[in-house]
Amino acid sequence: MNEVPKFLIIAGVVLVVIGLLWQVVGRFLPLGKLPGDIFFRGENTTFYFPIVTCIILSIVLSLLFGLFRR
Repeated sequence: MNEVPKFLIIAGVVLVVIGLLWQVVGRFLPLGKLPGDIFFRGENTTFYFPIVTCIILSIVLSLLFGLFRR
């Protein structure tokens, strides 16, 4: 098998596992509903921007990638 199909299969499996973990862990860890996330609900519109969640995910992913790079 070529490298590209292997990579796509592995990436797909990893995304499925992450999605399943997100479903289970999301019940206990309220990512996306943290204090500091911007949420505005008007009469006909809703605006939501998870700024604090984005910052926390960025820090965690930077640490993980830094560990795996070594």
